[in-house]
Amino acid sequence: MIQAQNPPMPPLPPPPLPQLDSNPSPRGRAPGQPSLQELIHHAFEEGYSDVHIGIGERPRMRDRGEMLPLDYPETDPNTFMSWLREILKEEEIQRFKRELEFDGATQYDFARVRINVFDSLRGHAMVLRLIPLKILTMEQLRLPMIFKEISDSHKGLILVTGPTGSGKSTTMAAMVDYINKEHPKHIITIEDPVEFVHQSRRSLIKQREVGMHTLRFDNALKAALREDPDIILVGEMRDKETVNTALKAAQTGHLVMGTLHTNSAVKTLERILSLYSAEEREAMRVAMAESLVAIIAQGLCRTTDGKRAAYHDVMINTETVKDYIIRGQNDEILELMKNGEFDGMITSNQALFNLYQEGRITEETALELSPTPNEMAMMLRGRI
Repeated sequence: MIQAQNPPMPPLPPPPLPQLDSNPSPRGRAPGQPSLQELIHHAFEEGYSDVHIGIGERPRMRDRGEMLPLDYPETDPNTFMSWLREILKEEEIQRFKRELEFDGATQYDFARVRINVFDSLRGHAMVLRLIPLKILTMEQLRLPMIFKEISDSHKGLILVTGPTGSGKSTTMAAMVDYINKEHPKHIITIEDPVEFVHQSRRSLIKQREVGMHTLRFDNALKAALREDPDIILVGEMRDKETVNTALKAAQTGHLVMGTLHTNSAVKTLERILSLYSAEEREAMRVAMAESLVAIIAQGLCRTTDGKRAAYHDVMINTETVKDYIIRGQNDEILELMKNGEFDGMITSNQALFNLYQEGRITEETALELSPTPNEMAMMLRGRI
């Protein structure tokens, strides 16, 4: 994408620090330890994606994919509990102590934070994922133009897949934001927890969080079908029941968007079919072929300028792809994706090679992240 050359802007003054709480508990933080809000604000200022804290460990942060230890003392139990009290209610702390897991979210005036608290061999631990309050557009994320056409679909199933931390939620938020600005639709999201917060524009958006606005994920999805939606966003396609309900919604005139933890478009098809018995798979292939709009598998890589870029494996459900899905000819689908640029399709290898040609990633990065390094090596040598 060619960007206009703007005149250099004068440096902005640093933003004011938020008003930080004093030590929140008499059994509170040890000397030299920051408040949790200070840790989160530091991560926000530096552009870090996650904060990792646990008893017996120094706090660490994830800097564009890499773990970075901070210069603070090891976390003691009282400090950890004081941090928990900053962001959780007492009943939520008690729930964590009973269940030894807790998922939730909180919001500051500078960022929203996804919370996961868990127990470990060393003691209690917590991971905090920072979610920007500002939703980036597809242009700002440099997403392929085909994503707009996919988002313009009136019905069917769109899957955005990739490992944890690959930017799936950011991409889905950009797609929902585009629909919100362009189409008068009713959008219902079912998330665990709610990450990006959308304001209704041309679309009416209702966001529901599991555990807060609904007790069970599958109940909320079934109920959504009776809530006059045009679009249903499913946080994660967790099990057979969720997939069945999502397919039913897609086949009855709704657009359904969901995520899975798979690394490629073809593997996504295989993963969904693996949920079913051998007798059920033929019917499921037909249902998937009839319902799918596209599968977008996404990864993130560190760029030469120290930032990160997304690369994609995109399968568009053309008539030929439908035929291959019904027949179970997954290898043919992959070959079609390699030659499907006209339809907006691309493979991970092609996307990585494009980033390499643009000078945004090194040859080593392209080879390291390639699903088929031998093929990537031949592309880099000009043999493909």
